[in-house]
Amino acid sequence: MSVQTPPAAPSPVPTPATGPQQLIPVPDARQRATIDRAVAALDPALVRDLVVGMVAIPSPPGEERPLATWLVEQMTGLGLEANLQVLDDHQANAVGRLSGARPGRELLLYAPIDTFSTGVEEEDVPAVASRLRPDMRPEPRLDGHVVTGLGASNPKGHGAAIVAAVAALRASGAAFDGTIAVGLCGGGMPTNGRPTGTARRQSIAQGSGCTFYLDHGGWADEAIICKPGWAVHWEEVGLVWGEVVVHGSYGYVGSRHRIAYANPIVAASTLVARLDRWFAAYTARWTDGLVAPQGNIGSIQGGLPHLQSMTPAECRIRFDLRTSPRASLGQVRREIDAAVQAIAAEEHLDVTCRTVLTIPGSRTDPDAHVVRSTIGAWEDLEGRPHEPITGNSGATDANVLRRHGIPVARIGMPKIGPDANGSADFARGMNAVDLREVHRLAELLVRAVVLGAAPDGRPQGGAA
Repeated sequence: MSVQTPPAAPSPVPTPATGPQQLIPVPDARQRATIDRAVAALDPALVRDLVVGMVAIPSPPGEERPLATWLVEQMTGLGLEANLQVLDDHQANAVGRLSGARPGRELLLYAPIDTFSTGVEEEDVPAVASRLRPDMRPEPRLDGHVVTGLGASNPKGHGAAIVAAVAALRASGAAFDGTIAVGLCGGGMPTNGRPTGTARRQSIAQGSGCTFYLDHGGWADEAIICKPGWAVHWEEVGLVWGEVVVHGSYGYVGSRHRIAYANPIVAASTLVARLDRWFAAYTARWTDGLVAPQGNIGSIQGGLPHLQSMTPAECRIRFDLRTSPRASLGQVRREIDAAVQAIAAEEHLDVTCRTVLTIPGSRTDPDAHVVRSTIGAWEDLEGRPHEPITGNSGATDANVLRRHGIPVARIGMPKIGPDANGSADFARGMNAVDLREVHRLAELLVRAVVLGAAPDGRPQGGAA
C-alpha cells in the first residue's frame, strides 16, 4: 500500500490579491509639515538607549515584568501616559498612550517584549547551541551602529522603534487626530510552559499578554504590529501543534532476543522521516497570497537518559504545522491525522495522534484603512512602489488582534547582515540590530500615524 496524500479542500475564499486595489494615501502639505517636524524630533541617542536598555533586562516568556516596569518608567519620563498591566508576579505588559489634537480613531502600535530563547544555560543548552554565544545572552554590546544581545532585533528593536516614534510625535507637538496606544506585551513567543523556574504554567505565551491587554481595556480601532520584515503584511499563518505517540513494548537489552521486541524509538525514526517529507507537500498545496505554511518536528522524547538498557513503551514526537488563513483548523487537523495514520499503516506502526494547541491564521483586507496608510508610509519613506514579501510562515500576535476584530498591518525591520534575506544563522537575525534600521522603522511609524489619522477614519492626502 502506498501513502495517499489527502486532497486539499477548496479554499474558502479566492486566492487573495497581492495588494490593495484602492489608491494608497500620500501626504498633503499639512501632513508633510507634521511628518517633517516629528522625524526631526527623533532622537538617535534615545533609540540607542532604548535598545541597549531593553536588551540588558532579561525577558524570557513568562518573566517579562522587570522589562515592562522599566518601559513604563521610560515612557513616563518621555511625557507619555503609561502604566504597568500586571498578569501575575512575574509577567506584565507595558501600556502607553498619546492623545491627539481632536477625538478620532485609536491606533495601537504593538510589539511583544519576550525573547524566543531564554538566555539561561540550563534551558537553552544544548538545543539552542552547545555553548551560548554572547549574542544569545541578555548582555548588550554596542559596536558602532550595531547592538548585539538576546532579542536585540526581534522583538526589542521593534519595541524601541515604537517608543521612539511616539516620543517624537509628542516632542514635536505633532497635530494628529485620534489616539495612539502603545502595547508592549509579554507572552508573544510560540512556547508553552517552560520546564524550569517560575514560568511553568502552560499559558505563558502564544499571545497571552496580548489577549490580557485586549480583555482588560486595551482596545483599538486598528493596529500596527512591529515584527521582522521590511514590507507591509496583511495576513498571517496560524498553527497546529500536535503530538504523535508511537507505541512499543517495554523491555530490556538482555532479553531482546528472548521476548517480543518493539522499540518505539526505532519506529519513530521512520515516521519522522516520512512526516517531514509530507510537510513539504503540504506547504506546496497551501502556498498562496503572502504565506507558505511550513511544518517542523520540534522534539522527540523516548526512554530514560539514565537507563540505556531499557526499551521504552512509547516515544513521543511533537510538531508545529503552520496553517493558511484560508484553511480551517479542522481541515488541517484532519489532513495531518490522515497522513500520520496512512504512514503508520504502511510501516505497521501503532500510533496515536492528538492536537495540543491551535491558533487560526488570519487576514486583514488589504484595502483596510490601516493597511493602505502603512503602505503609504512605506512608499513615502522609500520613494518607490511597495513590494510585498511572500512565502511567509511566521505567526505573530496579529492573529490575536484580528481575532478580537481589530484590522492589523504588520511592518518591521529586515534582518542584519549580507545574508539577511536567507540567513543561515537564525539566532543572529534575532539578536543583532542596526540602530539605523530601528530609526528608519520609527520614521515609518511616524508617517503611518500621520497618514492614517483622521477623525472619521478616512485616509487623507490623495487617497480615494
